[in-house]
Amino acid sequence: MSDNNIFSKAPNIMHTEPAIECNFEEFKKVVESRRSVRHYTQEPIPDEVVQECLRLGLLAPNSSNLQPWEFYWVRSEDKLKKLKAFCLNQPAARTAPTLIACVARPDLWKRGQRINQEYFANRHDTPKSVHAYYNKLVPFVYGNGPLHILAPFKTLAVVMLGLFRVIPRGPFGRSGNLLWATKTTALACENLMLAFRAAGYDSCPMEGFDEVRVKDLLDLPSEAAVTMIISAGKRSPQGVYSERIRGAQDMFIKKV
Repeated sequence: MSDNNIFSKAPNIMHTEPAIECNFEEFKKVVESRRSVRHYTQEPIPDEVVQECLRLGLLAPNSSNLQPWEFYWVRSEDKLKKLKAFCLNQPAARTAPTLIACVARPDLWKRGQRINQEYFANRHDTPKSVHAYYNKLVPFVYGNGPLHILAPFKTLAVVMLGLFRVIPRGPFGRSGNLLWATKTTALACENLMLAFRAAGYDSCPMEGFDEVRVKDLLDLPSEAAVTMIISAGKRSPQGVYSERIRGAQDMFIKKV
């Protein structure tokens, strides 16, 4: 069993997973036809479709596989009505049969740590470097102590070490962990929206909402943050407000 540095060498784990054959043209159809739909018909999305799209959302890549996310599929009619109001009653929310609040949970990094620890504990071929990563490095990076008191000291230590070696520069502290969890949650949000499109439905990621009231509605702690609220349903003829507007690719794609 090899004890490699997990950052510089691939762990010697006996697992193979060949890439399956995919249809690129069909994938392009999904991506190119995904639009932010702001008006839906009243046709509901079958529960089993929503459930499967959420499952596919959870397959998104995420940092250290800690999965610092939660997705609140609002089923209660009373809460759904309130959530639409908290989304400013914008058409994308008001007309949607399905609303899902996508929540970043940097405070739950220990939950993800346990998932990985329990998985690797049951494998005889797990390198020591993997155990060390989840048992030692993850707590150092994501744990900040009570009231994040350790964050300034960790930041200073990394700055000093960074003078002499290449080293990850975070995330540290409440804002760093929140950014980390938000980036990861956004990856899952894109999976979710593409899944809806592939299933024949549409969606709209909304940032226009009253987060304080949404968090109260969902009984979320202060450390949680609502990354976005995704509405979903069947687009109406008036669902897409305009053609897709994008700048020239060379404005955004830089070859260096």
